[in-house]
Amino acid sequence: MRLSVHARLRATVAALLPSSQAGPPEIAGPPGRRMLVQRSDDEIVAQPLDDAFVARAGTEVRFPAPWPRSRGTWEVAPDASLAVFAGVHAVRAVEPSGATRWEVRHGCWYGACREMHASYDAYTDRQDHRYPESGSVGFSADGRLVWAHVRGPLPEGELSPDTADEWLVIDAEDGRVLARADAEAAAAGSIHLPHPTDPRQMGLSIGEGQDGAPLRWGRWDGKELIVDCLDGDLCLLSLSPSGDRLVTVSHDQDSLAVRDSRGTVVEALDWNAEATIPRHPDAPTHADPDAGAGEDELDVCWDWAGGFLDETTLVVSTAESDEEWGQGRHWLVDTAGARGFVPIDYPSPVSCQPTAWGGGVWSTLSETRDVLHVWGLDAPEG
Repeated sequence: MRLSVHARLRATVAALLPSSQAGPPEIAGPPGRRMLVQRSDDEIVAQPLDDAFVARAGTEVRFPAPWPRSRGTWEVAPDASLAVFAGVHAVRAVEPSGATRWEVRHGCWYGACREMHASYDAYTDRQDHRYPESGSVGFSADGRLVWAHVRGPLPEGELSPDTADEWLVIDAEDGRVLARADAEAAAAGSIHLPHPTDPRQMGLSIGEGQDGAPLRWGRWDGKELIVDCLDGDLCLLSLSPSGDRLVTVSHDQDSLAVRDSRGTVVEALDWNAEATIPRHPDAPTHADPDAGAGEDELDVCWDWAGGFLDETTLVVSTAESDEEWGQGRHWLVDTAGARGFVPIDYPSPVSCQPTAWGGGVWSTLSETRDVLHVWGLDAPEG
């Protein structure tokens, strides 16, 4: 019989903007510099949090947005001094005053468009540009670099005729492109995950829809951007506090693995979902005559969510495949001991997947998508 651990509520963090006007609230930034951030069509709002995830009164910062939130992604600097918007035609850095600090133009993220747009106004009302693909941006650990995944080419020209997506390293202060490389992808979307201590390393998890999920690891040596293409279609969930380990889920969601930054699976830390996690207790068995012909398609799978609570402990979930039968399940994973996968019990039902923050804590979003709950662990039962 599996032991279980109890989640203890550490903090409740309310949204800064009404859910009718904005996306869900998010926690951002490294330990010691956490902030609550939220994006509406008109602005990003950021508010620093203390070590107990309590908002610091009177510290709210607002960044006017250059285009609606459906037209790209965004990131706030660790010190909340700058917001960078990854748009359809450009990456733009905006100060709290609304002033543009710099802009890097690139090819259009609408797949059939080959124009180099000079501004957002050039395609604002074009129906064919309403649902473009997108790239992303990420700040380095020290906030001095912006890493940007963009659709090529830049105005300076293509890296090669076959290059679709480019990966850039940009000086956050003045917008100089310090290095660029072929991302070797054709993305529908992406996310950046920074190395927690080394500003010259960055992870880039790319989604190509049904075509795959290429994973890239970048190293900037001060002159050149060196890109490692990790084998397989992998979604990068999290980095350990040291940055020495990555946790990934395969594109088909059947494999969860801990890897080094070269992509090599750490010995014995690769788990198949069906072999590791029992079926949901309320799911019909194979012998159940009412299970239906498609029952085998609903076996357990990993969510593209979770991550490191500390150097050797993970929180992961199987909520997507569980929801057909009832409450989604979250799991504590001890990668250094014999405890294996342990179910997490909550004092009240949670309705979403977990986000790991290190320091032994993780968060979930309320069903109404306007409150974040921050959790820690009590001692295990039994």
